[in-house]
Amino acid sequence: MFDARLLPLQRRLLHGPARGLHGAGIRADWITLAGFGLGLLAVAAAACGLFWLALVGLLANRLADGLDGEVARLSGPTDRGAFLDIALDFLFYALFPLGFALADPAENALPALLLVTSFVGTGSSFLAFSVIAERRGIRAEDYPTKGIYYLGGLTEGGETILLFVLMCLVPGWFPVLAVVFAVACFVTTLTRWMAGWRLFG
Repeated sequence: MFDARLLPLQRRLLHGPARGLHGAGIRADWITLAGFGLGLLAVAAAACGLFWLALVGLLANRLADGLDGEVARLSGPTDRGAFLDIALDFLFYALFPLGFALADPAENALPALLLVTSFVGTGSSFLAFSVIAERRGIRAEDYPTKGIYYLGGLTEGGETILLFVLMCLVPGWFPVLAVVFAVACFVTTLTRWMAGWRLFG
């Protein structure tokens, strides 16, 4: 919902560090893979109940996710980079709630399952729309720098990261946060289905 407005600010903040990384010969794909590794450490930290450490890993993962795109724009975007970015992002989003489920299965497992299921809805509708939009030559005017068609909605990347931060800060609220956000994700999935139905009819 807010990603289109946040992206220009993110680019301004990260452009300087990205130029430094690019000048040092650091490739965007390396940053993507390193960021995913940091994300896995965040999941492991959450599973061990080390939620402040999970928060640090989460923020490091998201920083890498912003930097890889900026470095790619400086060196020239590639299809492999776009593929890695979206594939690893979606997997990380699904794994992060798993850490909380492992930390307290009795309280968190079912809400985590509901949340991950809702992510399947948002992710599959996002990717299906992007594939057909690409085939038809349709571009997302709000996200001109994205490697694939970026279809917005009620729950986008910014809202998901805010959710994960709240989970780390107040882990006792995980069940409520997960269920409320899952409902919002199902609403997003429905609106994307409707958009596809209208546009591709």
